[in-house]
Amino acid sequence: MPTINHYLMVTALVFCLGLYNVVTRKSAVGLLIGVELILNAAAVNFVAFAHFNGNDVAGSIFAIFIIVLAAAEAVVALAIVVAIFQQYHDIDTTKATLLKG
Repeated sequence: MPTINHYLMVTALVFCLGLYNVVTRKSAVGLLIGVELILNAAAVNFVAFAHFNGNDVAGSIFAIFIIVLAAAEAVVALAIVVAIFQQYHDIDTTKATLLKG
């Protein structure tokens, strides 16, 4: 039977992978994937703590808010990626030093 320590180890690994992805990737899509991994690790933490705290509903509600936040972040970030691609014909974030109309 998995304990809360198992969940915390998995989410720490997912968080570290997401953080590594954000720090090392130059592609905007790679950055988005890293941010999504970080948010998913936080959501799993909330659900795990809610489960081991007597099935509290608050953790699940926070996880749903995180999922909604991640969806909204993905929409805005993909719009920025499209704007960068239209301006520079590449999604490399190091080339996009200035974004103006």
